[in-house]
Amino acid sequence: MPLSRRRLFQAAGATVALSAAGQVIGTSPALAALPWARSDIGVSAYEFDLGQVRLTSGRWLDNQNRTLSYLRFVDVDRLLYVFRTNHRLSTNGAAANGGWDAPSFPFRSHMQGHFLTAWAQAYAVLGDTTCRDKAERMVAELARCQANNGAAGFTSGYLSGFPESDITALENRTLTNGNVPYYCVHKTLAGLLDVWRLIGNTQARSVLLALAGWVDTRTSRLSAGQTQAMLGTEFGGMNAVLTDLYQMTGDSRWLTTAQRFDHAAVFNPLAANQDQLNGLHANTQVPKWIGAAREYKATGTTRYRDIAANAWSITVGAHTYANGSNSQAEHFRAPNAIAAHLTRDTGEACNTYNMLKLTRELWLLSPARAAYFDYYENALLNHLIGQQNPVDARGHVTYFTPLNPGGRRGVGPAWGGGTWSTDYNSFWCCQGTGIETNTKLMDSIYFHNGTTLFVNLFVPSTLNWSQRGIAVTQTTSYPVSDTTSLQVTGDVSGSWTMRVRIPAWTQGATISVNGVQQAVTTTPGTYADLTRSWTSGDTVTVRLPMRLVMKAANDNPTMRAVTYGPVVLSGDYGNTNLSSAPTLTISSITRTSTSSLNFTATANGASVRLEPFYDAHNHNYVVYWNTSGQGGGGPAPSNQNIRPADGGQAGTSQDAQVVLADDNGSNDNLGRLL
Repeated sequence: MPLSRRRLFQAAGATVALSAAGQVIGTSPALAALPWARSDIGVSAYEFDLGQVRLTSGRWLDNQNRTLSYLRFVDVDRLLYVFRTNHRLSTNGAAANGGWDAPSFPFRSHMQGHFLTAWAQAYAVLGDTTCRDKAERMVAELARCQANNGAAGFTSGYLSGFPESDITALENRTLTNGNVPYYCVHKTLAGLLDVWRLIGNTQARSVLLALAGWVDTRTSRLSAGQTQAMLGTEFGGMNAVLTDLYQMTGDSRWLTTAQRFDHAAVFNPLAANQDQLNGLHANTQVPKWIGAAREYKATGTTRYRDIAANAWSITVGAHTYANGSNSQAEHFRAPNAIAAHLTRDTGEACNTYNMLKLTRELWLLSPARAAYFDYYENALLNHLIGQQNPVDARGHVTYFTPLNPGGRRGVGPAWGGGTWSTDYNSFWCCQGTGIETNTKLMDSIYFHNGTTLFVNLFVPSTLNWSQRGIAVTQTTSYPVSDTTSLQVTGDVSGSWTMRVRIPAWTQGATISVNGVQQAVTTTPGTYADLTRSWTSGDTVTVRLPMRLVMKAANDNPTMRAVTYGPVVLSGDYGNTNLSSAPTLTISSITRTSTSSLNFTATANGASVRLEPFYDAHNHNYVVYWNTSGQGGGGPAPSNQNIRPADGGQAGTSQDAQVVLADDNGSNDNLGRLL
């Protein structure tokens, strides 16, 4: 690509990537995203560019690679089919897609924006030119569609896979075909913005501005009452992406347009910290809250911040399952109704994807609040990592994550699914967010503020802190091990701080440098500050002792999930069908290996194997157990019950130091910190 079309180079130090041993493994430059025109207001920590962090091994990298295979495989012409048809252009002989992108499906053309974002992220992270080329080709063809609006009978700037008459019907409240037009438009806008920002494609900018201009024209002529009525139909994160466009361009026109999508019926109760979520379609709401956070950062209006923070606290505290997911049949239920809704259609993946985006936005405002990333880790590790089918070479995903007794992954929506996603015949919302999730898994491991480095997640990875000439290599088998090491190399001289998250679930965490334990406060649920004069090659070792914790459902203290450190454990029931939750004998839980997170226990008088929930694939499982009659957590299994796989003395292996604790399930420990 000509330099004028590339993203800006970072400093010269960005041209190297490091292996786990600290050796140079490549010379492809890490390219920076195009800069924002306006700085966010109120933030106290800053992200690294996607290309500055690389995954190096493990489950997260495996997920990324499977998704990358799919992104390289998928046919751009097939994805363009509904756009070309709608805008009266030849489909070039391409086959039509099925599922949610079929020519007759109401909100066809939502998926293409997800692909644009995922391709752009894959290029930003890895320099993958195949993904870049697919993104740029799609943008060029979308520009042709948009340019043919006159012949198609559409207003200038319009771009979609369905006729503009659906927008008119939406405005008139006569739309009855099931379409959610602005939901789809949001995905297209967001994808175009990412291709512009992460790849530097100026044609994407032109198409984006034309489509945003069309949105402004359509919405500016509506009265406030008409607008609020229209917002009763799902519209994705229109307020978020238009605010991003304001931040990217500095043009206040886009902020004005964004604020037309402030949904009063949802925002007003949240501004007053009232939980009125019961019965609302969950994933319709969360993107609005992300928009509120973005609007705060664009304007400094504290009401927006309060809406976003209150929404997070309410959802995490009163509507979230043990694995960080929320919703049942895509809807929020009554506050604290958890055990009452353990069904086959819990945990829509889109909700968790968006909750992670919201969490990240809020943490950047309050980076001392470790509870945000305690939740982030839980939801990513125990929901979204396991959303992907590990035996599928193209990384297809499940829509729901069932939590009923005897549940099994591989559940799509009642319409257009029923199993894992496919190459061309599903294209659900959760497939779209899934390809985005698994191309940015590294984006929240590290953050910075001046000379302070935040370490939020414990994942094998390398950080190229090119702004300071520093590289960090994190090596770990976490969460199988409770220890991670971070080696710093390069121009590390001088005194600066590494700020490490100490999760709320640990006790007795320690931090050592070059084998010497440091006098650093490691209070659970906070950050530990390691400030020192550094030498290249210094290795920081963080140990986070893990223990078994029984997490009760908010509405039923006898229905509990088993967690070990950050990991939700599930019982393997093979192909056995269950009609109710088995009764788990808590005192029987025994770890059977120090090299894996395998446990055994007794439930209903029979032995059952427990494993990390993210590995519960191709069998029926149990996450929430009946523990009635076993008190507040039940009798704690002693260390003698945790048997090291190496045959060593029970209770002496660092992996075998396990005690049992109880959690009342309210998640108040998260909400109170906000």
